[in-house]
Amino acid sequence: MSTTESRPPKAPPGSGPSQATRETLEDYTLRFAPRSYRRWSPMVVATTALGGIAYMADFSIGAGIGLAHGTGNALVAITVAAAVIFVTGFPLAYYSARYNIDLDLITRGSGFGYYGSVLTSVIFASFTFIFFALEGSIMAQGLELGLGLPLWLGYLVSTLMVIPLVIYGMKALSKLQVWTTPVWLVLMVGPLVYLVATDPGTVDRFLSYAGTDGEGGVNTASVLLGAGVCLSLIAQIGEQIDYLRFMPPRTEKNRRAWWTAVVMAGPGWVVLGALKQAIGVFLAVYILAEVGQDAAPEPIQQFRGAFDAMMPSWMVVPLAVVLVVISQIKINVTNAYSGSLAWTNSFTRVTRRYPGRMVFVLVNLGFALALMEADMFSFLNSILSFYSNCAIAWVVTVATDIGINKYLLKLSPHAPEFRRGMLYAVNPVGVVAFVAASGLSIAMYYHALGDTLQPYSPVAAVVIAFVLTPLMAVLTKGRYYLRRTDDGIDEPLLDAEGNPAATAYDCHVCHQSYERPDVTACRTHGAYVCSLCLSTDTVGDHVLPAQPASP
Repeated sequence: MSTTESRPPKAPPGSGPSQATRETLEDYTLRFAPRSYRRWSPMVVATTALGGIAYMADFSIGAGIGLAHGTGNALVAITVAAAVIFVTGFPLAYYSARYNIDLDLITRGSGFGYYGSVLTSVIFASFTFIFFALEGSIMAQGLELGLGLPLWLGYLVSTLMVIPLVIYGMKALSKLQVWTTPVWLVLMVGPLVYLVATDPGTVDRFLSYAGTDGEGGVNTASVLLGAGVCLSLIAQIGEQIDYLRFMPPRTEKNRRAWWTAVVMAGPGWVVLGALKQAIGVFLAVYILAEVGQDAAPEPIQQFRGAFDAMMPSWMVVPLAVVLVVISQIKINVTNAYSGSLAWTNSFTRVTRRYPGRMVFVLVNLGFALALMEADMFSFLNSILSFYSNCAIAWVVTVATDIGINKYLLKLSPHAPEFRRGMLYAVNPVGVVAFVAASGLSIAMYYHALGDTLQPYSPVAAVVIAFVLTPLMAVLTKGRYYLRRTDDGIDEPLLDAEGNPAATAYDCHVCHQSYERPDVTACRTHGAYVCSLCLSTDTVGDHVLPAQPASP
C-alpha cells in the first residue's frame, strides 16, 4: 500500500486495462475523483460549471412558450419549473461535491443498482445530444445570417469544431469557460438593459402579450404545458455535477465558500436559466412584428433585433454571430464531454470493455448531427416535452432516495457506493419508481388518459417518483442496495471530517495508485483492485462474492 497523494504515474503499455487507465486518468472519467487531483478552489469550480450554461436554448424555449401561451403563462411556467429543478438539484449537487462522484455513480447507489443505472445513463446521454443539436441549430442559423452558409453546412461546422476542445477534459474546459464568460455576459445583458432604459414601452408590450390563442390571463393547462418544456432541462444538473465532483474537501476553513459554490453552481444554475428564458420571451415579443412568428424564437434574430436598436448597422450581425458562436462553443464542449462519459460508462458496464471515450464523443456528435439535419428546431417543443417526462422521473427518483431514503428513513446507505460487487445488479427501489413515473407520464402526454390530463404529465412524473421511491424502499426494507456490507479493506471510506479518505492503494491489475473510495479487496489475489478494473473484469475473477447484510 502507498500513502502518497501525488498524481499516479502513467501505467506501463501493454494490456487493455492499462490503456483504459491512461485515458481515464486525464480527469478521472468513470471513477471517483481523488483528492490529489482536485486542486481547484470552490469558486474556480463554480465558475467553470456556470460557464457551461451559456447556451442559447433558454432563449428559444422561453420564446416558444411565450409566443404560444402568452407572457403571463410563460413567466409562471418558468418559475414553477425553476422551483422544481432547484429543489431536486440540491441533494444531487451536495452529494456529488461532498463525495466527488458524477451523477451516474450517484444513481448506482441511490436506488438503481450497478446495472440498473444504465437506463438513466442512456437518458442523460440523450439529453446531451438533444441539446447539442439544439445549440448547433442555433449556431447554424447564425452562420447562415452572418456568413451565408447553408444550414446543412452550418450544422456540420458546429459539430466538428468542438472535437479538438473536448479531447482534453476538465483542465481545458475550466480555462475555456473562465475566459469566455465575461464577454458572453456583456453581449447578453447589454441589449436588454439598453432596450428597457431607452424604450420603457417594450416592457408594457412584453407584459401584455397574450400569445397566439389570444386569451390572455393565466390558466393551469397553459402553465403546465409550458413548465413541461422547461423541465426538460432538469437533467442539466448532471452536467453541473460533472464539474462539481472536482470540489475540494469541505473543511471548517472553506465551509462558507464551499457551500456557496455548491449552491450557486449546482441547483443555482436554474436561476440564470430562468432569467434567460424570460429574456427570450421579452426579445421574441420585441421583434415579433419585424421577423414573424416562425423566426421570433431564433436567438440570432432576437439579438440581431436588440443590437440593431443600440449600435451602427454594420456591427449588428457580426456581434450577434459572435454571441451565438461563443455560447454554442461554451455549452457544446460540455454536452460532448458529458455525453461521452455517459455513453462510455454504460458501454463499459454492459460489455466489460473500455473502447475509449473519444469513440463515444463521435457517437454522441453523430446523433446530434442527425437531429440537426432532420430540422429538430421546427418541432423543438414536442421533443423537449416528451423527453422531460423521462428526465423528471429519473432526477426526482435519485433526489428522493438521497433526501428521504438516506437521510430520513435511513434505508438507503448513507455512504456513497458505486463499485461492482458491492451493489446488486438491479435495485427495484429506483428502477420501479423510475419506470412507473416515466411510463405513466409519457402515456398522459400522448393523451392515453384523456385530453384533460395531458398537461399534467410532468406533475405525474414528479408525484409518482416522489411517492414510489420511499414506498419501494419500505416494502423491500432496503435489502437491495448493498450486495456486500464491507469491501475487504479495514480503513473507513470517509475520514474524520466526513470527506472521502485520501490514502492511496495500488491496484494489482493496472499498477496505478487510487484513493480509498476507488478500490476494493480482490477476490482471489489478496491485493487491491480499482473500480475500472473491476468493471472490465470479464470473468469476475476480482469481484468479491455476495455477502448477506448484517441483521
